[in-house]
Amino acid sequence: MKLARLLELGRTVRVIGFDDAPFRKVRGASVDLVGAVCADTRFEGMLCGRARRDGWNATDAIASLLCGSKYRDQVRVVLLDGIAVGGFNVIDLPALHERTGLPCVAVMRRVPDLDAVHRAIGLLPDPARRLRVLARAGEIYQREGFVFQVQGEAPDVTARLLARFTREGRVPEALRIAHLVGSAVKLGESGRGV
Repeated sequence: MKLARLLELGRTVRVIGFDDAPFRKVRGASVDLVGAVCADTRFEGMLCGRARRDGWNATDAIASLLCGSKYRDQVRVVLLDGIAVGGFNVIDLPALHERTGLPCVAVMRRVPDLDAVHRAIGLLPDPARRLRVLARAGEIYQREGFVFQVQGEAPDVTARLLARFTREGRVPEALRIAHLVGSAVKLGESGRGV
């Protein structure tokens, strides 16, 4: 059933939100990934994996974690805390959508300063490739107080889903939980949220 129809019917929608845990500021360091599964805003489960700081494996790491899990057939939407993990290990949003067969949404707290992003990427190996992957994510939307990029779903439906997945503020619960758990595991205690 299409997500727009599930929203109309008021049906529960399972979502997974991925965030990276705090990591060492050394290129190539291992970065822990946490995926929190929620039924709308109710926490139901978790996945953990790894990627490389400023590496190239974020898309594969996230797709493999989800597709190899028991949650694969339950989850209807993939949320990401931004378009990269571990610094600039940029997620290929269209490729992630293709691999999972699910709408994939990179959620941001604010509209990014693209000039600053391009300057930072310019300091890393193979900046042209990183910028191409970044451009593939598509347009940055601002709807219903959310800032996001999406592949696999209409922006208006995505904004309604994000509102549904959020208890308060502008951070969907699955991303908030992933952030808190990642912080607690790496630092011994959770931070203030996202």
